[in-house]
Amino acid sequence: MGTWRPAGALHLDVPFIARLMTFPREPDPLARQVRRAINLALRAYLRAYHRFEIVGRERLDISGAFVIVSNHASHLDALCLLAALPMSRLDQAFPAAATDYFFSSLPRVALSVLAVNALPFDRAHHVRRSMNRCRTLLEQPGNILIAFPEGTRSTTGAIHPFKPGIARLVAGTGIPIVPCYVDGAFRAWPKGGLLPKPSRVRLIIGAPRTYADACGDHKSTRRICRDLHAAVADLKTEFT
Repeated sequence: MGTWRPAGALHLDVPFIARLMTFPREPDPLARQVRRAINLALRAYLRAYHRFEIVGRERLDISGAFVIVSNHASHLDALCLLAALPMSRLDQAFPAAATDYFFSSLPRVALSVLAVNALPFDRAHHVRRSMNRCRTLLEQPGNILIAFPEGTRSTTGAIHPFKPGIARLVAGTGIPIVPCYVDGAFRAWPKGGLLPKPSRVRLIIGAPRTYADACGDHKSTRRICRDLHAAVADLKTEFT
């Protein structure tokens, strides 16, 4: 199974940080090894400090490209979702991350790219460009887009309405969308919290769904958003 990469050789003459800030990223053996080492440490941290548990991991056993959608109340959310994937697919998994926050300084760029392989998503000025980036990513076999359709972290722990971008992305396609619910991350590390607390965190993974019959108009977009929101919310009520 191949990793998404543009044609051409790796430009070793380009500074390492500059290579990290480009997207699509060229294959970088150093970044790959660093990412795997960081993720091994993060998985151990989640198990030891947050007693991390995964329910329904087998539902992520999808060979082709797919999308994961989840509630979003903590920086722990992306780490939990990545921890549910096989290590062999880390370089194919791309959490969408706000450009204005995660790509605003070199330390944040390095952490975002090396730790979670973040995809820069401009939620303010170049939304169409960012959406096209996501579409191109999903055209490559085996790639995984991790999206938080609320658009930002919840400050209360409640699941806010989903923004229409995710619906426009998947409408009329056969791309599987896997709803997930991260339980406990808000208690462990809410927005504004300085450091995580040793609170239990659990990831609940739902059954994949597709929207190949949706035409992508306003009505179907709203329907998809409501359906995905309900799918995530139902996981909360079913298992918590």
